Amino acid sequence: MLGRFFGKVLGFTGFTIQYGCIAHCTFEYLGEIVVCSGPSMEPTIKSYDVIISEKLSRQFYRIEKGDVIIAKSPNDPKMNICKRVIGLEGDKVSTSGPLDAFKSHRYVPKGHVWLEGDNLQNSTDSRNYGPVPYALIRGRVCFKIWPPHEFGFLQASPNQTSSR
Repeated sequence: MLGRFFGKVLGFTGFTIQYGCIAHCTFEYLGEIVVCSGPSMEPTIKSYDVIISEKLSRQFYRIEKGDVIIAKSPNDPKMNICKRVIGLEGDKVSTSGPLDAFKSHRYVPKGHVWLEGDNLQNSTDSRNYGPVPYALIRGRVCFKIWPPHEFGFLQASPNQTSSR
């Protein structure tokens, strides 16, 4: 009887380890579920919206202008940021801060992207910390799963990224 008990415990432990490894590989290499916080991506993504981020686009260098991405913050590596890609390497971006009267032009260096939040008046982004290394990108946002009435793919940028 004691042997049967330990057999069941070892069997359960084995299944737990297997499923834990599968979950780890899925979240590390395929995608993850992310809860967003902060106002920088409003109205596209609001605080406490839940999104799915896939990681294959990053691995195969398929990030494009207009994509919303999750990246490590250049200012604080313990924190992730959610921003829209405005420019890729070699692009000339035209941008200004919330209080700037004039637009400035910058080129995005090789191996970098230019990121901005959709809420330009309340976003800390590449306008503050400059171009972001491609290596800091963790994944591309596929779609929103919470709240239920907004389930689906993300809307286009309210700032018309195509005209930049």
